Amino acid sequence: MEKRISIDQLEPQAYEAVRALEKYLAQSQLTPIHKELIKIRASQLNGCAFCLDMHTKDALKYGETPQRIFLLSAWRETELFTEEERILLQVTEEVTLISEQGLTKATYDAALEILGEHYLAQVIMAVATINVWNRLAISTHKPIPA
Repeated sequence: MEKRISIDQLEPQAYEAVRALEKYLAQSQLTPIHKELIKIRASQLNGCAFCLDMHTKDALKYGETPQRIFLLSAWRETELFTEEERILLQVTEEVTLISEQGLTKATYDAALEILGEHYLAQVIMAVATINVWNRLAISTHKPIPA
C-alpha cells in the first residue's frame, strides 16, 4: 500500500478530539469485553485491518476467547453469545451500516429493554467512535504494526 498522510501528526487536535471519546468510553459502564466486541464487529464490517489487529489482541488480553473472536462475524449462528451481547452486536451492525436501514425500531426497542437507556447510549457512542477510527485508518492506509 502506498504511504498516505498521517492525520495524527498533521492534525493532532482532531485526533485528540476522537481520543476524548475514548476517554469517555473508558469511564462508561461498558464492560471491556463489550467494548472490544463492538470494536471488532464494526471493524469487520468496515474492513479495517489495523483496528481488527489491535482489538482482537485487546480482547484476548481482557479474557475473550479465541473461539468467540473467530465466530464473531457469524454470531447469529452460534449460542456462544449472551442475549445482551447479541443485541449489542445487532445495534453495532445497524449503526455501522446506517445507510442500509438505520437503527431499526425493533432493534432499538429490544436494546432499550435489555440494556436500558444509559447502557444503550454508551453502546451507540462506542459504535460511533470505532467507526470514526475505522474511517481514519482505512482512508490513510494506517499500517499494522509488525
